[in-house]
Amino acid sequence: MAPARVSLLTITREWGRIGITGFGGPPAHIALLRELCVEKTSWIEPREFEDGIAATNLLPGPASTQLAIFCAWRLRGAAGAIVGGLSFIIPGLVMIVALSVLFLAAHPPLWILGAAAGAGAAVPAIALQAGIALIPASWTRAGTRRGPRIRWLIYLVVGGVAGATIGGYLVLVLLALGLVEVIAQRDWRRDPPRGATSLLLPLLLPLGGVSGLAALAWVALKVGALSYGGGFVIIPLMQHDAVSSYHWMTNSQFLNAVALGQVTPGPVVLTVAVVGYAAAGIGGALLATAIAFAPSFVFILAGGTHFDRLRRNSAIQAFLTGAGAAVIGAIIGSAVPLGLALSQWWQLGVLAAALVWLVALRKNVVLAILLAAAAGTAAVLLGAPAPH
Repeated sequence: MAPARVSLLTITREWGRIGITGFGGPPAHIALLRELCVEKTSWIEPREFEDGIAATNLLPGPASTQLAIFCAWRLRGAAGAIVGGLSFIIPGLVMIVALSVLFLAAHPPLWILGAAAGAGAAVPAIALQAGIALIPASWTRAGTRRGPRIRWLIYLVVGGVAGATIGGYLVLVLLALGLVEVIAQRDWRRDPPRGATSLLLPLLLPLGGVSGLAALAWVALKVGALSYGGGFVIIPLMQHDAVSSYHWMTNSQFLNAVALGQVTPGPVVLTVAVVGYAAAGIGGALLATAIAFAPSFVFILAGGTHFDRLRRNSAIQAFLTGAGAAVIGAIIGSAVPLGLALSQWWQLGVLAAALVWLVALRKNVVLAILLAAAAGTAAVLLGAPAPH
């Protein structure tokens, strides 16, 4: 059945509404898109919507943003994809830049320092919870045979160590482990390695040696084009660059950036806007956001008609099995440097409470950050030291 032809004004209104109300990350975005496009209007058939979810999860970058672009593309082609994608992204961008101005000010009020420190203290727990939540689906993807499962465990451990230690070079580990799984699954007698070199091309991308806006552009490109496994992998991809390599932010400010990305609606990847603001003001925030999300638009506009072949491609499936396990390890491993970034004794108490709330009780992430921020505000107003 041909998709309905929906006006650009309608797409602007409805995708903008989701961008404003989409608190809770990708699960909330997917639910809102399904409610609108499948259940409420029947613009898109249920099976096609589920296929869109599956296909966008095969792509690097923010999957729920790509799903929003894909749905708008099905309804109104390239114009719909651009309008829908921008309407979905911009509300969260406006909110997170406004909060960046407040939280990253040179001399913020004491209560802001406390709220930021409290929210930041919950971030290591959020990373741990996010990684653990991804394990079941990735483990199932590995299959039931012993060899693939052993490799999956190795990828998980290597990714965890890399996420905790090597910072900016993490992307090489993710790409390399994905390639290892492609090689491991390839039937060399039936499928000779004539195309294997194409999988090495990402390894030729620049790794460093740049500064200023070029460095910011490279960090944003890694987030948008080389992040596998969901929004939270941006943490280990960005932390080392933003804090240690280029000194755009302190560790405390980076924790604040991650927290802001969680409590604002829209894509979690908008955390990159906070890093961009710290690097080069509002212009840097806009530049980082544009570069981080541009690949998502390109993937949908150039590849939307080929999603069926993408899902059936065995090499892509194998790559995502290896890289996906490594990503989960990296997200979990990122909790280590995030935890070490906490500088005040009382933040450890907030972190412990967040671990219980998120990992043991499996409660809401946004509420965890708000409660942690309230605890931080109370702590500093009662005389506890605040990070600077």
